Amino acid sequence: MKNRSVSAVIYASQHAMGSILIRQPLPSQALDYFDPFILLHHGNSKVDPDDRDSGVGPHPHRGFAPVSFLFKGGIHHRDSRGNNKAVMAGGTQWMNAGMGIIHSERPVEGTTEMELIQMWINIPAKNKMDAPSYFPVAKEECPEILSDDSKISMRIVSGEILGKKGPVPSLTPVNSAMIHAEAGGCLFIPVPSSHHAFVYLLDGQIQSDPNHTADGLHMIVYKEDGDGIYFDARKNTRALFMSGEPIGEKIFAQGPFVMNSEIQIMEAYRDYRMGKMGILIEE
Repeated sequence: MKNRSVSAVIYASQHAMGSILIRQPLPSQALDYFDPFILLHHGNSKVDPDDRDSGVGPHPHRGFAPVSFLFKGGIHHRDSRGNNKAVMAGGTQWMNAGMGIIHSERPVEGTTEMELIQMWINIPAKNKMDAPSYFPVAKEECPEILSDDSKISMRIVSGEILGKKGPVPSLTPVNSAMIHAEAGGCLFIPVPSSHHAFVYLLDGQIQSDPNHTADGLHMIVYKEDGDGIYFDARKNTRALFMSGEPIGEKIFAQGPFVMNSEIQIMEAYRDYRMGKMGILIEE
C-alpha cells in the first residue's frame, strides 16, 4: 500500500467571529477551497454557564452541510424545522441546510468549556434546494477502530473506513472520523483514489511522511497519489480525518450561504428576509 504524500501543511491562524475566537486553516491564502470542503473552524473557549447568550444565536444557512464535531463540552441545537437536540463530547451534529434553515448552537447547561470543529461541506447543485435534514449522533453510535498497537482510536461518523461505516448518510461520499492517539501509535488509513483528504490536528504532533511532521493547530493536506495516509503520533494527539469525493461544480459562497451563482446568493438573502427559511424563537 502506497502512502499519499503531503501537499501542504497549513497553520490555522486565529480570527474573530463576533465575540468568539476561532482557528481557520480553510479557506486561507494557502488553500481557498478543497472540494467538497469549504471551511474549517476550530473553536476552543471557556464558557460562562450563567451567560444565556453564549454560543451562536439564530442564523440561516442554505446550500451546504454545516457539521459540528464535538471534542469537549456539549452543544444544544435548535432550528426552524423543530429539531431540538443536545450533543455531547465525542458526538457530531450533521445538518444538510438544503433550501434553507435557521438554527442556533448554544452550550449545554452546565458546560464550562467548549471545543469543536465545524466543517462546511458542499452539496451538489441538484440537492441545494432539498428539504433540510438534521442528524445528531452520539459518541456511542459511531463505530470505533483501534490501531494494532491499541494506541489510536478512530470513531467513524460518515462513510466507510477500514470496513466500518459511520451512521450519518452524507449526500456525496464523505469519510470522517474523530481521532484520539497516544504517543507512539501508528495507523494506515485507506483513502479512495478519487477523494481529497486532510487531517486537522487540534493538538499533539504526527508524522505523515519522512519529510513532513505537523504540530497541533495545523491542517495536513494530501495529494491524490497513493492508497491512503500514514498516521504516526509523535505526541498525544487529537485530530479530525476527512476525505471526500470532489463535486466539481463552481461555487459562490457569501455569508451563511453556499450556492452555484451570484444570483442564487441574492435569492437566498431575499428568501431569508421574507421568512421562507422559517422562524426560530429560542425559549
